[in-house]
Amino acid sequence: MGYRGPLPKNAVVRFNTCVGSLRTSPRWGGLVRRHLTQVTYTGRRSGRTFSTPVGYRRTGDVITIGVMLPEAKKWWRNFTGDGGPLSLELDDAERTGHAVARRDEKGRVTVTVRLDGDA
Repeated sequence: MGYRGPLPKNAVVRFNTCVGSLRTSPRWGGLVRRHLTQVTYTGRRSGRTFSTPVGYRRTGDVITIGVMLPEAKKWWRNFTGDGGPLSLELDDAERTGHAVARRDEKGRVTVTVRLDGDA
């Protein structure tokens, strides 16, 4: 049985702020950025721009993001079906790509990003 309720907004904001600080830290930033990035996307319904830190794995021009507690988060839902565009910070540069979210038979959610050939 997994977590089913929404995460408290103030807890999410504090966590994201802490992760952002670690990513830009002169001491820890290089290590943290190898495993965490920030994705920026436009909400399908709201049209607003959002950014959130996520853990990722990279293989060439494919980024794989495992969504932890997917029922408690909404951002990945912007990439269901045919998916959509997003940008993310990799190697100290902003990269763009096309993301598609998939849920497996166990309810786990993975977002796969194919990077554009711009860098």
